[in-house]
Amino acid sequence: MEPFRCGWCGTDALYCHYHDTEWGVPVFDDQKLFETLILETFQAGLSWITVLRKREAFREAFMRFNPEKMSVMQDSHIADLMQNPAIIRNLAKIKAAVHNARCYIKMQESGKPLGEFLWQFTDGVPQINHFSSLKELPAKTELSDRISKELKDMGFAFMGSTVVYAHMQATGMVNDHLTSCFRYRELTEIVK
Repeated sequence: MEPFRCGWCGTDALYCHYHDTEWGVPVFDDQKLFETLILETFQAGLSWITVLRKREAFREAFMRFNPEKMSVMQDSHIADLMQNPAIIRNLAKIKAAVHNARCYIKMQESGKPLGEFLWQFTDGVPQINHFSSLKELPAKTELSDRISKELKDMGFAFMGSTVVYAHMQATGMVNDHLTSCFRYRELTEIVK
């Protein structure tokens, strides 16, 4: 018998695997946080499954999300990416990814790693929500508004509050699994 999952992942095998193994698991690694942040910017206006299906192609296109390599991408490389049907070909989002790599490097150089910056907002501990219905899940919160504003103040692009909240959910800063979902209990236990 299949375990009860949050309804947003449906029955798609890739989506279920992502839900069961990644979504909501606390991530502290700067490189992984950066990758997820960039992917979330590509999700804006689309469904996450669209991005998830293209994640490996994005990893290849953006050199495994290596900020140093991404930050020196030239217009010719961006033009090549716009011809790549394996990724989401949105010029503004591609340019934002390159720009955000540069902002990430500046942040690192200033002595504030991305993980330290993000997790300071929750005192390094995931926030546990208690939602019983998908209708209760917010698209953004006061906290994501604050983080979004600070990221924008540091120059990051495509960092609206909804993008930031989706990133918080994906990287376990908040546990937004429904209370009836088997992952809710598992992820709540690791926080204790």
